[in-house]
Amino acid sequence: MSTTESTGQATTESPTTQSTQLPNTRPARADARRNYDLLVAAAREAFAEHGTDTSLEEIARRAGVGIGTLYRRFPSRTALLEAVYVDEIQSVCDRAYGFADQLDPYDALAAWLRSFVGYNVSKKTLAGELTAALGKESEFFKVCKLNVREAGDLLLARAKEAGAIRPELELMDILQLVGGITMSRTVDPVQAERMLDIVLAGLKP
Repeated sequence: MSTTESTGQATTESPTTQSTQLPNTRPARADARRNYDLLVAAAREAFAEHGTDTSLEEIARRAGVGIGTLYRRFPSRTALLEAVYVDEIQSVCDRAYGFADQLDPYDALAAWLRSFVGYNVSKKTLAGELTAALGKESEFFKVCKLNVREAGDLLLARAKEAGAIRPELELMDILQLVGGITMSRTVDPVQAERMLDIVLAGLKP
């Protein structure tokens, strides 16, 4: 998903779109938006390859802009980390609404949880550095978590209504289990998938 798509304005026109807006610093002017998108995409790629301590000069080089342009858009490393994190959270939410439109209730929930595991495995370092900079209880994280909860609650409610999962289940319990799969530094994607299969089996009536 492109940054342009993933940082768009939230609406409430459809039951499968988010109602709470994520933090968004994307500029209004087209030329500024282009540089913003290039920098976020380059940072996301660099962080995935080399970690969040990748130099800002390297990120500017990948984006094809000067370091001055980077600092005008993102005056600090934390500001750039926030933009990448929001882009990723928006992608997590968009997938939930997309799955809700395209799949039956249980498959939609299962597909979203699988994508959530993949996101957690790749983004632990990013979230950890932001937590250290902003604090776990910061307003930034509260809004991001609220967006994820809204998306997940939609899928959970539909699966319950269809009788596809146990009616007493709570979203935060499920996300805690799924998040626990990725907490270990030694877990690999194959093992994570096996562990998630066990969690998914436990959701069924």
